[in-house]
Amino acid sequence: MTRSFSFSSLCSGITIGIIMASGFFLLSGREITTETVEHAEKIAGLNFTPDQREQMLSNLQNNAEAFEVLRSYELSNDVPLPLYFDPTPPGKVIQNPPQHQNEWQIPSGVELPEHHEDLAFYTVLELSSLVRERKISVVDLTTFFLNRLKEHDEKLEAIVTITEERALEQARKLDEELENGRYRGPLHGIPYGAKDLFSVKGYKTTWGATPYMDQEIDQTATVIEKLDEAGAVLIAKTTLGALAYGDIWFGGRTNNPWNPEIGSSGSSAGSSSGTSAGLFPFALGTETLGSIVSPSTRNGVTGIRPTFGRVSRHGAMALSWTMDKVGPIARTVEDAALVFDVIRGPDTFDHTVKDYSFNYQPDADLSEIKIGYVKPAFDSDYSQAETDRQVLAVLEELGADLIPIELPDLALDGMFNVLTAEGAAAFDELTLTGRDSLLVWQEDNAWPNSFRAVRFLPAVEWIQLNRVRAKLIAEMDEAIKDVDVYVSPAFAGGNLLITNLTGHPSVVLKNGYSDEGQPLSITFVGQLFDEANLISVAQKYQEATPWHNEHPPLFSRTGD
Repeated sequence: MTRSFSFSSLCSGITIGIIMASGFFLLSGREITTETVEHAEKIAGLNFTPDQREQMLSNLQNNAEAFEVLRSYELSNDVPLPLYFDPTPPGKVIQNPPQHQNEWQIPSGVELPEHHEDLAFYTVLELSSLVRERKISVVDLTTFFLNRLKEHDEKLEAIVTITEERALEQARKLDEELENGRYRGPLHGIPYGAKDLFSVKGYKTTWGATPYMDQEIDQTATVIEKLDEAGAVLIAKTTLGALAYGDIWFGGRTNNPWNPEIGSSGSSAGSSSGTSAGLFPFALGTETLGSIVSPSTRNGVTGIRPTFGRVSRHGAMALSWTMDKVGPIARTVEDAALVFDVIRGPDTFDHTVKDYSFNYQPDADLSEIKIGYVKPAFDSDYSQAETDRQVLAVLEELGADLIPIELPDLALDGMFNVLTAEGAAAFDELTLTGRDSLLVWQEDNAWPNSFRAVRFLPAVEWIQLNRVRAKLIAEMDEAIKDVDVYVSPAFAGGNLLITNLTGHPSVVLKNGYSDEGQPLSITFVGQLFDEANLISVAQKYQEATPWHNEHPPLFSRTGD
C-alpha cells in the first residue's frame, strides 16, 4: 500500500453493510431488534419490509453467536486464505517456453573509485566485477555499506534494524568461498536491504507498527533464503509505513533523499529511499496497491512489480492474500532484473506461485516487440503530461511502432474494498482489542479507521466485488491483446489500480523531474508472466536516457 496519491477519493466510495455488524450489537450486550436492523439497512444501502426484518432476527442472532465462536480462534497473520487468486483469465493459455540460462554481463576492468564514497552508486554488476576479480573483499564491501547506513540513516529514518552480525558472518564465509574457488554468481557478496515485513530468524520483524515492534518470528522468508543462496548479504531491515501503508512507522517518517523535508512515500519506504541514497545497491519491496510504484517514483529509483503469483510471499506479512506481490527495487532495470531472476519461482508454501520461465533479453529489438500506450491517459491534462509524452518520443526513436490502447472502463470505486476487507481480516485482532489505537497514523483513511469501517461490508458484497474483478480481468485481457508491453503514466488514467487488481507486472523508473526538482516516473506494463519482454522495453528506454545516472545531491559526493 501507499499513501502518496489520493486514496481518500477511493475510500469515499466504500460500500459498507450490515451482516458483520450484527455481532457487535450482541457482543456489547444490546439486543438485536427490528429497529436495529432498520438502522443498519441504511449503512448497507438496503430496504426490507417490517415482516422481513422480523423474520431475520433469529438468523442475525445465530450469526452473532457464530461470530463470537469464530473470534475465539487464534488466527495469526501467517494463517493463509485457502482460496487462491489466479490472475489468468479463463480460457487463456500462458506460453511457457523452456528456461534458458540467463547470462548477466558482468563488466571487466571495473576499478575502485578514486573517492571511496563513490562506491555507493556503483551498479550491482559493477560491484560484482570488483568482488569476482578480488579488487575488494566481501567483508570490506559489506563494512562500507554498514558504515554508510550508520552515517546517513539519521537523515532518512529508512532503517529499522541493521543486521550487522549476520552480514559480517556471511561476508567472511563468502570471502572464504572465493579463496577456495567457489563463486555463486553476480550477487555473490552484494549487500542489500529488505523491507521489515520479511521475517529473518534471530531478528525482529516489526511490520513498521507499534503493536509488533518487539516481534520475532522464528522463520526466514523464502525470498531471503533465495538471496542467501545466491550470495547476497542482508545488511538492513528497512522501514515501511505501519502494516504496509505509507511512510509513517513507529519510529517516525521515512524521508525522501532528494528533499528530506518531505516523506519518501510508501509502503516500501526504506527500501526505495535507502537505494536512492546509496545505502545499499538494491532492496526488496512489496506492493499491494502502489507500494513499489509510488516510493520508486518519489525517490527516483527503479522498481519491478512482478506478476501476481511469480514470487513466494512465505515469511512475509500478509495484507491482502489476493493482491500482495514481492519485487526488487534498484537503481537500474538490469540490476532489478537480476534480483528478480533469483527470487522468482515456487516453493512449497505459497500455493499461488507458478513456475513460468524468464528468459532475459538484454539486446531486444524494440521494432520486434508490440508496444502500446494508453492514449486517453497521455492525451489527458495532468501535471507531468509533457514529460511523459517525451517517453513515447524516445521509444519511437528506438524503433518502436507505438499502438494506441484503452484500458477497461469499469466503475471501480468500490474495488478498494477487496484490499481493505482482506487487510481487516489479517489484522482483525487489532480492531477487536482496540490495539489499533497504538498505530501512529490515525487519520480517516489510515488503517485503523478503514479496518473498522470495512467490518460493515456484507459478505455478499465482498463476493460481488470479486466477481466484478473477474470481469475486469477478462476486459483487461481483451484491451491489451494486441500488445506485448504498454506504457502508461504512473498515476493518471487508472492504470495503477487496474493492474494491481488484475495482477499484471510492471516496471517503474525515473523519466525526469518536476519544477521543484522532485523525481518523476513512467510505468511499463507487461502481459501476465511475461516479465522478459517488459524488462527489455523498460531497459532499452532507461539506457537511452540519463536519469538513472543522477543521484540525490545530499548523498552523493559530486552532487550530480
